[in-house]
Amino acid sequence: MTYDPFNQSTPSETAAAPVNTAVPAAVAAAPPFKIGFTLKSSDKFSGEWLTPTVYGATAAETAERGRDLLLAMQEAGLVDLTAQAASYMRSKHIAPEAPKGQPKFAGGRVHQPTPAADAGEYTCEHGRRNHKDGGSWAAQFCGAPQGVPKSDQCPPLWRQKDGSYRAK
Repeated sequence: MTYDPFNQSTPSETAAAPVNTAVPAAVAAAPPFKIGFTLKSSDKFSGEWLTPTVYGATAAETAERGRDLLLAMQEAGLVDLTAQAASYMRSKHIAPEAPKGQPKFAGGRVHQPTPAADAGEYTCEHGRRNHKDGGSWAAQFCGAPQGVPKSDQCPPLWRQKDGSYRAK
């Protein structure tokens, strides 16, 4: 069963405290200082983001409010609740994966497919092979962990004229 963070029928462990939405007069009159935070749960675009912002009349006040906000978010369980809510939303709205060979957006950047992705997934008894392209040559090398003697590694697969890979 998927946890639904929006289900209000589940009893709360603690009574919800009233939210103070009052803005101090000094802040309401166009505060000169602002801090925005971006808290990302992963390096992928699909990860949860929290982007709270604090304002203050002085730099010191703004920094103190920023610290207080982050501590309050942790104490109130907002970080965990955000992760649970995002997981719930993903479970309800699963986006299809991008087709192979198409650019992908990850880590704030667009990634073009590599020749290894175009060459297909080659594996050996040690796992996924490592693709190396030297321009005039390309090969799929054994996926054994670093430090495994060459004599214990699988032979490389070399790119053929038709684009396939085969051992010599």
